Amino acid sequence: MPYEASLQTLHESLEALRQRQISIAAFCTQWRAATPMLSALPPRYAQVLEDLLGRLEAGSLFTEESCSFSQEDLHAHLATWLDKARQTLQNGQ
Repeated sequence: MPYEASLQTLHESLEALRQRQISIAAFCTQWRAATPMLSALPPRYAQVLEDLLGRLEAGSLFTEESCSFSQEDLHAHLATWLDKARQTLQNGQ
């Protein structure tokens, strides 16, 4: 699959984020830079991804207790997004 390397890179960066090995800013930059892969997906994928990344960035400005959504939930949603993107790309959309 032509986007397997991009998908693997995003998966690895999500794991690094979960382990607090990279910053949220670096993570979001990396995911937004996956433009060729995002262009191969239906437009709704980019919209959902941007919403998730925006919430992740906004949540980083607050402590876990004062934020209306948890970082772990956002990580789980990003993992689900990645799985669905992989399936869509494998099925040719």
